[in-house]
Amino acid sequence: MHTVTTGLIVRLEAKDGREADLATFLESALPLVAGEPETVVWLAIRAGARSFAIVDAFPDNGGRQAHLDGPVAAALLARADELLAAPPVIEQVDVIAARLP
Repeated sequence: MHTVTTGLIVRLEAKDGREADLATFLESALPLVAGEPETVVWLAIRAGARSFAIVDAFPDNGGRQAHLDGPVAAALLARADELLAAPPVIEQVDVIAARLP
C-alpha cells in the first residue's frame, strides 16, 4: 500500500470553444502518468463548462517534483497557448489524510 504526503491541484480554464480539446488532452495524458511510479493518485476533472483541474498525490516532495518535471507538465505547457484561457494555476498541497486502494 502507498502512502501520500504531498500533492498538486492544477486549475485549468479552457479557451472558449476549446473545452472538448482540453478534455481530450487530459484523457490522452493518462498513459504518460502511468509511467510515473511516484504518482500514486492522478485525477483529471471537469468542474464547470470551461473549468478543469488535475489533482494528484505523491509519497514525498521528490515524487511531486519528478511529476512537475515530467511529460504531462511538458505536454500541457507546450499546448497552453492553444488550449488555455490563462496560465495553469498550480497549488502545491500537503495531504492530511487519504484513503487509497
